[in-house]
Order: sequence, then C-alpha cells, then structure tokens
Amino acid sequence: MPLINLLYKWTFSLRKKNGGYIMFLGQKFKTVLLLTIGVFCIFSWGQVAQAAASHRVAPGDTLWLISQRYDTTVAALTSANRLAGTMIYPGQLLNIPAKEHTVRSGDTLWLIAQRYGISLPALLAANPHVAPTMIYPGQKINIPATTATSNTPAAPAAAPLASREGRHHYAQQDIDLLARLVHAEAAGEPYKGQVAVAASVLNRIKSSIYPNTLRAVIYQVAYGYYQYSPVLDGRINLPANRTAYQAVYEALGGADPSRGATGFYNPRKTSNQWVRRQPVTTTIGNHVFFR
Repeated sequence: MPLINLLYKWTFSLRKKNGGYIMFLGQKFKTVLLLTIGVFCIFSWGQVAQAAASHRVAPGDTLWLISQRYDTTVAALTSANRLAGTMIYPGQLLNIPAKEHTVRSGDTLWLIAQRYGISLPALLAANPHVAPTMIYPGQKINIPATTATSNTPAAPAAAPLASREGRHHYAQQDIDLLARLVHAEAAGEPYKGQVAVAASVLNRIKSSIYPNTLRAVIYQVAYGYYQYSPVLDGRINLPANRTAYQAVYEALGGADPSRGATGFYNPRKTSNQWVRRQPVTTTIGNHVFFR
C-alpha cells in the first residue's frame, strides 16, 4: 500500500450521519497524536525542571545562603560545582545538586511531589526511568531542586555599582561581607550614614589597635563582646541591597563622612558606657560616630 494511502487511512474516515458525511480522525492517528503531545509535554517539563536546578549568583549571595534557599548543603554545592573553596562571585551560574528520596511503603509519586513541594510533572521529568505507577520500597527517586521558599530572603536582582575611583584591593567576597554589615547596621539610615558606617569599618583596618583585615575586624570578639551586633544575631548573613553596595564602594573610593571614626552606636539602643566616653566625630541620623 502506498505510504500516502496508509497515512490517509490512519488519519481520516468518512461516516454518514443525518443524511451527510462527517470526517473522523482515525484511531491510529489519535494514538500517534496523543503520544506526540505527551512527549512534547515531558520535554517541556524537563526544561522547567532543568532550569530550576541552577542558580545565578546575586550580590550578597554566599554558599551558605544558597544552600539554605535550595535545601541543600555547602559541601554538596562545592562538590557539584567543583569549587576549590567557598568563594563565589555575582553572575556566576551554580548547579544545584538534586536530592534523592528512598521510596517507602505507601509512597506514590504524587505524595513524594507534595512532600518536597514540587510539581508532579517536574518529578516525572527528573525520573524518566521510573514507571509512574510501579514504584517500589527501596527505589531511589531523584528530587529536582526547587526555587527559593517564601520565607527565605531574596537576593537583590540589581548588580552592585562599580567603584567610582577603583582604588581598592578587596576581593568581591570581602566587599559582599562589608555590604551585608552596612545593610544590617544601617539599612534605615540616611545614605550618608551608610557610607560613614562602611568608612568606620575601613578605618579600623588602618588603626594599630584593631585587626588588619576586613574579615577579622568584622568578626572580632574583644573581651567577650562581638564588635558588631549583626555578627552576634546572624543578620550578617542576610543579603545586602543595592544602596549598601553603593555605600561600600563610596567608602572604598575614599569617602569618609564619619570623619575618621572607628566606631558608631545608636544612643537609644545601647547602654554601653565605654562607647559613650569616646570622642565623638559626628552624628548622622540615629548613629553617633566616635574615634
């Protein structure tokens, strides 16, 4: 039988109804059409699942924050991306490792998808080797990475501004750390005050009575006291916004509204008498800067 006739036979048939003829799709053609649609859907779902398994690093991101966002670990991220250490940079594309679920008695793919907060199509696309209705206890099911949950702070979409003068030797990791401190300490303060906070931290590095690296200054514990409260309560790990990055770059470029201060405090939030006895350089917003 010629191919064109075979296709026509599969595709169309004429049936008499109400005195006329109506064209019907052939049963074989319907089967082929349904299979084609199914393959297309699975391919599309696979693309969605694949896209959800990567993360574009944003300013303020750290491996720890990303691991929390995707319910994985720093070690798993490091291994999946063959990282030599924990240093990452804005714009970098990271692979998010998939997790595994061991099927237990009573499990279905739908229940597994609900447990991990993903869609059933995404789960099916991540497990093309699994028969949807024939899973068994002990079987390993790949769980595709999910996007950030609503209670996880979202990283800012905007990239940090470049330094106006470019005269600094700090790595991006250090800049991110300082921006997170500025954001945690002074997000509600005037922009000038945020620059002053960044400058006061940099001034400590220049002073002989403080550590000589940015990280050591920020994480310093002196006489049993953290020097910056966000380090104590964990806010140092929250992403910084664009304004905080801009303030950091201003300070790195030489701006110092703090007038040489090496510290600051909010009189309404501290009862520390030592800081109140230090020489005041200026007051900006709610912060008193001292040297």
